[in-house]
Amino acid sequence: MKLWSGRLSGDVDARLNALNASIGFDSRMYRQDILGSIAHANMLGKIGVLSPEAQAEITGGLRGILEDIDNGKLEIDMTAEDIHTFVEGELTRRIGTNGKKLHTARSRNDQVALDIRLYLAEKIDGISALAKDFVLALCETAKGHLHTVMSGYTHLQRAQPITLAHWLMAYAQMLMRDLDRLSDCKKRTMISPLGSGALAGTTYPLDRMYVAEQLGMGGISENSLDGVSDRDFALELLSDLSIMMMHLSRFSEEICMWCSWEFRFVTLSDSFSTGSSIMPQKKNPDIAELVRGKTGRVYGDLTTLLTAMKALPLAYNKDMQEDKEALFDAIDTAELCLEVLSPMLRSAAFHPETMKRAAAQGFINATDCADYLVKKGIPFRDAYSITGRLVNRCMELNCTLETLPMEEYKSACPVFEQDIYAAIDLLNCVCLRKVDGGPAPEAVAKQIASVLARLGEDA
Repeated sequence: MKLWSGRLSGDVDARLNALNASIGFDSRMYRQDILGSIAHANMLGKIGVLSPEAQAEITGGLRGILEDIDNGKLEIDMTAEDIHTFVEGELTRRIGTNGKKLHTARSRNDQVALDIRLYLAEKIDGISALAKDFVLALCETAKGHLHTVMSGYTHLQRAQPITLAHWLMAYAQMLMRDLDRLSDCKKRTMISPLGSGALAGTTYPLDRMYVAEQLGMGGISENSLDGVSDRDFALELLSDLSIMMMHLSRFSEEICMWCSWEFRFVTLSDSFSTGSSIMPQKKNPDIAELVRGKTGRVYGDLTTLLTAMKALPLAYNKDMQEDKEALFDAIDTAELCLEVLSPMLRSAAFHPETMKRAAAQGFINATDCADYLVKKGIPFRDAYSITGRLVNRCMELNCTLETLPMEEYKSACPVFEQDIYAAIDLLNCVCLRKVDGGPAPEAVAKQIASVLARLGEDA
């Protein structure tokens, strides 16, 4: 039976049912729907709308439905219009007339808005836990590579010396901001719209805050039109997930490059790699590629909901039913990607010697050579020009700045002495960059300690 069948007569066209029904995707919110209904029934009892007996029968019946779904004794009827219809119908089947009293002073509009908020809050906690584990994996790996010298890149060109730990912690910082955004989003999500009714509240003297407190929510919506007609909290989560997926995609892109024979900076575990059906030599970083690809899917979910909401007049419109599939898909995708990235990273083998060799061939200590001259009294622009000519000379001689003979240095500028070789040693170059946030081992160790402290972990 449709909850709205009183106004209309005759059978509903099956094609309308197919378009209108949402049970196929909103059934996953059964727990939130039942918990919200229990809180609502308790409030109706508190204000005297339900007798103590009716309240107890309704809440007991709802708890029984929840338990039976959880343990598999009760299957959700996928021919029901939505999860709200199924739960109310099952409750009435079990306890009779009192089941029909549950929906007093409530609309499906404020009910579904509550369900979504409760569901998203739970999922934010789950995604945050997975993101935290990935940050921990980054920190754990970084601890073992504080002295692993590699090239930092700009424009995909070798630029300046850093360490693998410094690179890893850059992504840790990105994920920490993602965690902050998710935490902030949850605060705005945990606001109860229940009591807004269809759009104009109700004549019953509801205690809306009592409902919110039962559900652990931080407050109530202050305008009934707004309470049922906006999904900005959902858009905020989709935006946060899109930003996080962008960070995961950038990380994955570098892993894909580093796995190639052209780089050979890292080897992924066989457990997180695939092969080719025709080329027996292949070992492909499919996990990283899929994360990179699925990022666009989450972007699409954000665009879907933005587009659905962009021209809706107040208050509720059926277009808003389109929020759930986009939300659920983005959540599922983000969870799946985070679940696999942490073990992929923990089981990966990085190759310090390959990284150092590539760094040495990239003249990434050229800035340090120029800085050496500046410290000897040469103006920076002159030092820059001298060093550029030295790099050209190295390329002519097929050598590096570290192996360039002293006579070549003297020919370029007489202030060069033997200490130039220590000044441009790659590890020394890194270790001297002790500025907060820099790549020096002690600076990166501070970064690791700071992140772990914010996560409540021991350094």
